[in-house]
Amino acid sequence: MELLDILDTQYKLVVTLVALLLFPVLLKLTKKLLEKTIKGKIDIHRKYRAELLLKIILALVMLCLVLVFWGIELRGLLVLGSSLFAMLGVALFAAWSLLSNLTSFLLMFIQNDCRVGYWVRVIDGANFVEGRIVEMGLMNVVLEHIDGHRVIYPNNLFVTRPVMVLNKEPKPTKAIAVKRAIGPKKLQ
Repeated sequence: MELLDILDTQYKLVVTLVALLLFPVLLKLTKKLLEKTIKGKIDIHRKYRAELLLKIILALVMLCLVLVFWGIELRGLLVLGSSLFAMLGVALFAAWSLLSNLTSFLLMFIQNDCRVGYWVRVIDGANFVEGRIVEMGLMNVVLEHIDGHRVIYPNNLFVTRPVMVLNKEPKPTKAIAVKRAIGPKKLQ
């Protein structure tokens, strides 16, 4: 009878403990489901990122369930979540903001299509910049051109422009000799 009285008065604590004990079990089940789904179709880095994403989603679901049992309304959490989501949306589409560059860095980190050492061509309308990715920082990507020049390209532009990953190193460009005459032609 005492155990039932304790459970009745401390049900919030019991639910929290059950959720904490269930989390590793559910995590193992989701990892097994992921293993069955992919079966070696992707590389180890993408698998690690998928596991991390599943772990974060499972933790958020478990946290929401525990908060509901503790009596916290989800309306307040939804307002907080939607505010953060709106802030991230503004950060992605504000062309020259610092937050836009940081958010673009996170997207590039998760996306994993361009890595340090890859040769890429960033296409901007009729122009393009190509080079080997030397560094991927929080604010910009450093490309080293075939001629040795370094191009510092902002992350937000690198994410929003088409980027072609090249299979091999591009050929060096030849400088075109242009003869310029300044002023009117001399008559002879």
